[in-house]
Parts: sequence; C-alpha cells; structure tokens
Amino acid sequence: MPPRTRRLLPQLPDRGQLLRFTVVGGVNTATFYACYLPLHRVLPYFAAFTLGFLTAMTCSFFLNTYVTYRTRPTWKKFLLFPLTQVTAYVVQSVGLVVLVSWCGVNSKVAPLAAAVVGIPFTFLVSRRILLPGRRARQSARTRPREPA
Repeated sequence: MPPRTRRLLPQLPDRGQLLRFTVVGGVNTATFYACYLPLHRVLPYFAAFTLGFLTAMTCSFFLNTYVTYRTRPTWKKFLLFPLTQVTAYVVQSVGLVVLVSWCGVNSKVAPLAAAVVGIPFTFLVSRRILLPGRRARQSARTRPREPA
C-alpha cells in the first residue's frame, strides 16, 4: 500500500461507527418528524421546521455522544455541537424552501427529502467535534514512521 494511502486510512471511521451514525440519524429523523407534524398544524411550515430541528438536534447530540462515538458529553461539546448542524440546517432549509415554493412538493414530505442532502456534512463535522482529542491521538499512534 502506498505511504500516502496508509496516512489516510487511520482517519477513516470504522464500519460500526458509520452504522451507528446511520441508526442514530434514523432515530433523529423520526424525532424531528414527530415534532414537526404536530407543530405544522398550528405554525407555518418553516417555524415548525425550525422548532423540530432544534429539538432533534439536542437529541442528536446525546445519541451521537453516547451511541455513535461512545464518548462522554461535556458542556464544551454541547456548545460546539450546533456547529455540526449549521451546514445541515442551511442545506436543508434551502432545500425545503426550493422543494415547497418552487417545485410544489407537499410541505409535510419536503423536509425528509431535504434532510438527505445534509447527512455527509453532518457526519464529518460531528466526528471532528465529538472526537477531537481521541482522533488526534489515534492518528499519531498509527501514523507510519518515516525511514531514518
């Protein structure tokens, strides 16, 4: 295996972590939708989307901390975690408005379609925030040594 490829491999997540992230994402989506639908009855779709998103984001923090990355939650991580969602929120918000306003998609279904686009970004940023020290130590420990 070329040295460049070996340097990249320790940074890749294991399959179990990806599977746990996917399951947590499914639970998070269900949480969002369970909040969004009742709120959508009494609020405009975008306000319901925002409140559902914030509730699901809080649940996502704890599920990703305990289940996906198997680390302890801290106030620092909790306060940084919304950064993981900023890109997803922007991508999903734009997608939601485009789907509802321009494409005529039903506002009850559009958030699910818009959510798919933000998934890869959310995974990479959440991994970076929730595993900052462990990831750095792991990469340093498994980095191939340069020949003398």
